Amino acid sequence: MLKEERHQLILNEVALHNRVLLADIAEVLNVSVDTVRRDVIQLDTEKKLKKVHGGAVSLAYANNTGEQTKVYAIEKKRIIAKKAVQLLRNGNIIIIHGGTTCLEFARNIPEKMSLTCFTLSLPIAIELCKKPKLEVIFLGGTIAKESQIASGGQAIHNLSKINADYGFIGTGYVDANYGLTEFDWESVQVKNAVIQASKSTVLLTISEKLNSRNRYKTCEMSDITTMITELEPTANILEDFRNTGVHLV
Repeated sequence: MLKEERHQLILNEVALHNRVLLADIAEVLNVSVDTVRRDVIQLDTEKKLKKVHGGAVSLAYANNTGEQTKVYAIEKKRIIAKKAVQLLRNGNIIIIHGGTTCLEFARNIPEKMSLTCFTLSLPIAIELCKKPKLEVIFLGGTIAKESQIASGGQAIHNLSKINADYGFIGTGYVDANYGLTEFDWESVQVKNAVIQASKSTVLLTISEKLNSRNRYKTCEMSDITTMITELEPTANILEDFRNTGVHLV
């Protein structure tokens, strides 16, 4: 495979998943980790992604600006966000985890709505504070420098004290038979705590992440109440998910 082809594949994976491990990319490309590391260093120098310890992150994820010119599949995420806000009712208590799709969801909450919003994401908390009728509560913990999302024991403890109407989460990978997975153990634990703290869990994901999996399991598909993609619920690619019983929007 030519270097240019490797670079494009790396950029595609980083854009889709926000953050990737060098070892995972090396396995996909069937090259050494050292080769991938050199590629990532070059792409970082060219300001096409950001190199981090053991991997790489997208610029939108690392900068937390949510700049629409940098967010991958922004139009699809807007469709998902607009669908998601239709679930909300005045007086709801909700939890929003983090990531670019959840950030777009927060942006689309109508200003006239009155909600209590818990979040683990600093960018989302800032966005929610722009809405005059929202009560915004930031769930503290150890803040990841790239994503600015709280994790760790304090975040999980705080979540254990909540009984929300809805928990809104994203995912790195989702498979109809295996469930939701991530490569980051900390993220798995916090997302699982969001699920436990919510009467209904809503997964927001673009369809490109369907039928994929990684190292650590967040939950079964049966733990997800509703899955929202940019597709129509009748789309052929969603057939296996329809068979799980999850509500598709």
